[in-house]
Amino acid sequence: MKILRTLLPAAAIILPALGFAQAPTKVEGGLITNAAGMTLYTFDKDEAGKSMCNGPCAANWPPLMATADAKPASDYTIISRDDGGKQWAYKGKPLYYWAKDQKPGDKTGDGFNNVWHVAKP
Repeated sequence: MKILRTLLPAAAIILPALGFAQAPTKVEGGLITNAAGMTLYTFDKDEAGKSMCNGPCAANWPPLMATADAKPASDYTIISRDDGGKQWAYKGKPLYYWAKDQKPGDKTGDGFNNVWHVAKP
């Protein structure tokens, strides 16, 4: 019983924090990447909190999808896509991968058609 009284306050602090799935990103070399180091991008044609990259566009620029239990944190928010999926955004700008980036550190989509840019903090 004494152990239970000791552990209960700690559990009350720790357990709620476990329910928050953080954005699967990190800042590396002044860019925002996913946890594996793959570069993330923003699209100039997106509106605040709304992705304009759907259908064939999303095949080339896959969105950084959020899980159903993901929660916004700090500058990271979650937007609803036209297809009903959830996507991570940074300061309101939806985040994407570029299909032609092959390995961590690649940023071959930066400047593509003058509307795609590496995401920066």
